[in-house]
Amino acid sequence: MTTRIDLDDLPPKVAAQLTGAAEGEAVLLVQGGVVVARLLAGPPEAAAPEAAPASPEDHAAEVFEQFRAAIEDEF
Repeated sequence: MTTRIDLDDLPPKVAAQLTGAAEGEAVLLVQGGVVVARLLAGPPEAAAPEAAPASPEDHAAEVFEQFRAAIEDEF
């Protein structure tokens, strides 16, 4: 399971501390003097490769099929 935190939602100082950590450096999250989490800085995960764009003919066929299915569902 992955928890996602948008850095834009954090105060600028906190976002800078999180993004400024060097690779391999640990960032400790502390609450009430107790360490509640430890983040290890590393390189960003590689994004999944995007699928090749469909040809205009394939796209048109897909749109037509969706339209046909919607019309059949209505009637």
